[in-house]
Amino acid sequence: MKITVLCVGRVKEKFFTQAIAEYEKRLGRYCQIQIVEVADEKTPEKASEKEEIQIKEKEGERLLSKMKDDMYVIALDLHGKQPDSVALAQKIERLTTYQTSHIAFVIGGSLGLSQAVLQRADESVSFSNLTFPHQLMRVILLEQIYRSFRINAGEPYHK
Repeated sequence: MKITVLCVGRVKEKFFTQAIAEYEKRLGRYCQIQIVEVADEKTPEKASEKEEIQIKEKEGERLLSKMKDDMYVIALDLHGKQPDSVALAQKIERLTTYQTSHIAFVIGGSLGLSQAVLQRADESVSFSNLTFPHQLMRVILLEQIYRSFRINAGEPYHK
């Protein structure tokens, strides 16, 4: 089982990188986890809607170039379905049992994901109606993937 987290930009804060490393270590027991970063675009402070779309398209092209045909792609998007932890665990289990051995979760940059990425995705999920920094979203996503594996293994982490 392979899980790839495709994301825009680098994590600079030490506390985020430490949390990410901890969850990567924990997940190593359950799956092969890989984080793939693509460069982000600088966003002007008062960017127009057209500029924002262009920025998302450039970042989107970079993300799309890292996607493989065998990946089941789940985009993290504010407009996606909002599963609870148990539903996400069940989804991962169904996918890995019946459909694929490679799941990719995609986290966009500060402006979100391009239409091309959303169209390529097999589905979209949202973890909340709240907006999180994309660096923090990596930690949240890895924690939820870890929680999913613990739930699926019947291990006492999810309560």
